[in-house]
Amino acid sequence: MASRRVALITGAAQGIGRCIAETLAARGYALALNDVRAPTDAWAALRGAGCDAIEIIGDVADEALMQAGVAQVRSRWGRLDVLVNNAGVSCIQPAEDTSAEQFRRVLEINLVGAFIAARAAGSIMLAQRSGSIVNIASIAGVIGIADRVAYNASKHGLIGLTRTLAVEWGGEGVRCNAVCPGWVKTEMDVADQAGGSYSDADITERVPMGRFAAPADIANAVAFLADPEASGFVNGQALAVDGGWTTDGSWQSLRLRHR
Repeated sequence: MASRRVALITGAAQGIGRCIAETLAARGYALALNDVRAPTDAWAALRGAGCDAIEIIGDVADEALMQAGVAQVRSRWGRLDVLVNNAGVSCIQPAEDTSAEQFRRVLEINLVGAFIAARAAGSIMLAQRSGSIVNIASIAGVIGIADRVAYNASKHGLIGLTRTLAVEWGGEGVRCNAVCPGWVKTEMDVADQAGGSYSDADITERVPMGRFAAPADIANAVAFLADPEASGFVNGQALAVDGGWTTDGSWQSLRLRHR
């Protein structure tokens, strides 16, 4: 992978986003790291490892910020090869207890922010007639999961955005795909579990492979979809990285019998 390839990653300060940044850096990418807070640790580690990296600090749903960030990428490197829309928030509570304000905020970050970043990045990618957009969706974008009405809606919408951009931009050399993780052991998972809504066993007993995903499982899928040599004819797909969660229609006793 040539060192001149450039990727912009949103939500890069921790968890999946940071792991994606480290994975792409190891493959020779220059990186623009976006997060609502300074991705100080991630940035320092990457720069210490010799990665050419910049920070774009602010809310992904701020259109002016993202346009300025992409302009900074263009000024520094003259190209943008990969956009990873990873920034996201969760909201765990029953639909009847979810306010319109909460619903809108989740959509603003998880869906509108992804559109804003894709539109900004597209200004470079369409001009150079090449690029890969990878949206971090969720298995909650392909199935319903209780007590997550805003999150589920945002991730279903993100898959719809993925497919639409794939159709509109594929002919101009810009691919768009989604990665749909199952449950991943990250800081977000720790915060969600702290609310008492689920335990480790709730997840591991449901997944055929019997474990959570690791951030590296997601990052490696992103690296595959980012690479035009590995996935150059893959466009408009929602790739589940869930250990078989969305495939398994077994009832619980039958599922556990096969462990």
